Amino acid sequence: MFTSVDDVSARLAETGYLASPAVATTVFLADRLGKPLLVEGPAGVGKTELAKAVAQVAGARLVRLQCYEGVDESRALYEWNHAKQLLRISAGRDETWDEARTDIFSEEFLLPRPLLTAIRGDDPKVLLIDETDKADVEVEGLLLEVLSDFQVTVPELGTVTATRRPFVVLTSNASRELSEALRRRCLFLHIGFPDEELERRIVRLKVPGLTEALAESVVRVVGALRAMDLRKVPSVAETIDWARTLLALGADTLDEQVVRDSLGVILKHQDDIQKAAAKLDLDAL
Repeated sequence: MFTSVDDVSARLAETGYLASPAVATTVFLADRLGKPLLVEGPAGVGKTELAKAVAQVAGARLVRLQCYEGVDESRALYEWNHAKQLLRISAGRDETWDEARTDIFSEEFLLPRPLLTAIRGDDPKVLLIDETDKADVEVEGLLLEVLSDFQVTVPELGTVTATRRPFVVLTSNASRELSEALRRRCLFLHIGFPDEELERRIVRLKVPGLTEALAESVVRVVGALRAMDLRKVPSVAETIDWARTLLALGADTLDEQVVRDSLGVILKHQDDIQKAAAKLDLDAL
């Protein structure tokens, strides 16, 4: 998909995703080497958006597996359409079981889920396995088969092997440690909070009506909040939300009253809001 690291940066920027040199380099290598990309970092720093941006750049279909506790093979890989199978069996009452079985375990009755969908067909795809750390450990064994050989075995139909490998992005908030076997199969990328200059560029891009001075003030205040011992520090997504809030309020500058009135946009816990209100010194920023 990409000819160089600079090509990655330029084309992602066209979609509205401003990539740091580390992000652009790792995306380029994942594409060139055909390796899955494991992206870790705090919530709201652009891990999921990176996969969406790559799909947009490539003109590829985004196939998303949202992980959660309890997700299993039937939700991740495939399942059979049992209702349709029962109707088919009822319609063929005079058939033997062997005759019916050959029919009901066919492609017509298969319900492909994200992993199987991603490796079938010749159209370009980006497979996003989102919040991998929220899935049970057992699901990792299933991911290992898919990410090792890009093939899936359906006992009734045989082995399905990808004719065109998808670009794979796994995201993790590091709420639990992923297995070493899974990590070995991936290139690793950590996305943290951006530096002030990059975050300011992101804010100006996402909130074009904001003045340069106000964008700079927003980023400085958010940086000060991240330096505090808070339960949940503001993410880049929340920085953007706050900038849009200030624009909607018609604020030209950040004064103490405006900040206090809008802290609930960027801080999500009352004790964090109280701590920030007590410690934040706008004059010192």
